[in-house]
Amino acid sequence: MWISIAVVAIILLYFIAVYNGLVARRNQAREAWATIDTQLKRRYDLIPNLVETVRGAAKHESETLSAVTSARNAAMAANGPTGADAQNKLTQTLKSLFAVAEAYPDLKANQNFLELQRELTDTETKIQAARQFYNTVVMALNTQIEQFPSNIVARMFGILPEKMFEIDAAEKIAPQVKF
Repeated sequence: MWISIAVVAIILLYFIAVYNGLVARRNQAREAWATIDTQLKRRYDLIPNLVETVRGAAKHESETLSAVTSARNAAMAANGPTGADAQNKLTQTLKSLFAVAEAYPDLKANQNFLELQRELTDTETKIQAARQFYNTVVMALNTQIEQFPSNIVARMFGILPEKMFEIDAAEKIAPQVKF
């Protein structure tokens, strides 16, 4: 009888350990997404200042500036990892904005523009690092959810796989620099 109780206790403790591990990884994934969200907020706050600085120096580029503003608004409206397409579109339009800046020597020398460009570049780097960390945490969670026997515990408690943050095909193409 004591052996049966010990076996049941060990199995119960194992299930508790697996459940706690799954919950910890799920919470890490949520925290990692919150980090991305924080950096995206910073990006959204910088963009209007950058657009206004460019607008003052490059009045002819209203189409590019409108595209950046539109992409920013769409990205802000997107929620969670499923909003990756909107984030990728914003990244592409920001590249266009910086290309416009190359055509205006006065703008390239403007201290406000240079500082905003540095801040945005720093933010983009932080976003990329946060995305990478998020995907690492999500991969660990999803792997644990799929492995036996933790998949049984995950199914029992409704712990579902998270979606990876993926870039679109347009962002995979390296930009061309022409002189």
